Amino acid sequence: MSKILIVDDDPDFVEATRIVLEQRGYEVISAVNGDEGLQAVRAQKPDLVILDVIMSSILDGLNVSQELHRDPDHSDIPIIMVTSIANTDYAALFPTDEYVHISAFMTKPVPPDQLLQQVRALLA
Repeated sequence: MSKILIVDDDPDFVEATRIVLEQRGYEVISAVNGDEGLQAVRAQKPDLVILDVIMSSILDGLNVSQELHRDPDHSDIPIIMVTSIANTDYAALFPTDEYVHISAFMTKPVPPDQLLQQVRALLA
């Protein structure tokens, strides 16, 4: 069974996503910000991370992706960045180049079937 870490400060998103993933047999753990997310990655080595952008700071999730990319023990973990930043005043702050170390990008709200398709593809 694959272990998926959800790093997001929106409890409703975390719970809805947890239900969708657990119904498909995935083990789900969660964290509410980037620091907790990094601690969870190091302690539990998930198979995949679903990561929000805006949490404790505007680009908290981006910082997590950069930290994981620099860490040779965790740089192989695929990251799905799931965010609503495109619909905010902060959209211009989000880089679109080599600073974004993610496997996939999805905009909230994410249809469950599309999320599951992306999860399956990255864990295959």
